[in-house]
Amino acid sequence: MAGPTTRERGARQQPGPATPRPPRTGRSGGRFRLPVSRPVVLLLAVAVLLAGGGVWALYGSQWLRVERVTTSGTRVLSPDEVLRTAAVPTGVPMISVDTGAVEDRLRAELPRIDTIDVVRAWPHGIGLKVTERKPVLLVEKGGRFTEVDRNGVRFATVTKAPHGVPLLKLAAQRSPSLRRFGEQRLLDEAVRVTGELPAAVARNLTAVKVTSYDSITLELGSGRSAFWGSGEDNAAKSRALLALMKAVPEAGHFDVSAPTAPAASGS
Repeated sequence: MAGPTTRERGARQQPGPATPRPPRTGRSGGRFRLPVSRPVVLLLAVAVLLAGGGVWALYGSQWLRVERVTTSGTRVLSPDEVLRTAAVPTGVPMISVDTGAVEDRLRAELPRIDTIDVVRAWPHGIGLKVTERKPVLLVEKGGRFTEVDRNGVRFATVTKAPHGVPLLKLAAQRSPSLRRFGEQRLLDEAVRVTGELPAAVARNLTAVKVTSYDSITLELGSGRSAFWGSGEDNAAKSRALLALMKAVPEAGHFDVSAPTAPAASGS
């Protein structure tokens, strides 16, 4: 009898497809799973209960509800005015108070407010911490005074000028600077000069006159004045003015527009 051919021998030597192994099973016969210990289950249950209790305490209980709203930091504004505008309801859950909306409402309706911080004073209070704008210049029109703060913001109009705040006299109607820069830019320059004056000069300042961008004059009371020029080199001009006022105290007019060559005249 003839033996197997070469093709037949090769066919018998080819391995067949591997038989898949059955999945590992636990005692129940299903897929293998790591056993969960009873302490872990208890911890998970406790965590769920605590989370649910926390939500209930914040929103559903009577413990953490707004009972009082207080304000601090007011000077010109009255506390009642701030509280009315804030309109924070009492009796509601503390967590439900939208502090951002309260801050936006106060800034929009009370422009005298510079910054406002609405804080939760747990367990029952809401605090409104107010910082008001301070005027550094006044713009007079029709017997009323518009207050301007250190950022050039016109924030309030009053019938009586606050004590010690200098007037801003804009006399640039015919100046090319008004067309080129606009009134706000000229106001900003006057604010910048005023904010950088030394105390010895600032306490005597009664008005800032702006004729053009590079023509600013300080009125110092008792008929004295200082021609400042532009709002550049304020530190050097301040030093020059102080030196002139000390050296020539009887002078009525000072010119520090070129601080390296200051001048004094009049008496």
